[in-house]
Amino acid sequence: MSNRLKLVPTPEKALEKALRYCAFQERSQQEVRDKLYGWGLHRNQVEELISKLISDNFLKEERFAEAFAGGKFRIKKWGRVKIRQALKAKQVSEPLIRQALASIKESDYRKMLMKVLSERASKVKESVPYKRNQLLARYAISRGFEPEIVWEVLGLED
Repeated sequence: MSNRLKLVPTPEKALEKALRYCAFQERSQQEVRDKLYGWGLHRNQVEELISKLISDNFLKEERFAEAFAGGKFRIKKWGRVKIRQALKAKQVSEPLIRQALASIKESDYRKMLMKVLSERASKVKESVPYKRNQLLARYAISRGFEPEIVWEVLGLED
């Protein structure tokens, strides 16, 4: 047995560790579920602990979704498309994803997009305006910003 993988012997010990895990930062239910399974707990024990964490307000999917979306937007400068995909990967429900994305103000969103574009523009060597805008747009879209908003901000919408 490696030192990295330590199984938690009792549900009480698992609850204690799970409480610390959830108190450290917001977690999705699936993250906690995966962690508990990784500790060697069985399905009914895992679901019981998840219920306990939810009832004690240590685990709240809505709070997690909003914190995740806000953090990825402010710190990583991700757009809505990329945030939505990441939340889906964490198995957050669609209504909570919509609510989390709605918590990002439209004015802040456009400012961030302009910031991302201007930071990238300083690094792009292309001098032909059409090609330059293509490179900038492709970059912003890869960061998760919607193509129609990117083109609008670049001033090239139809």
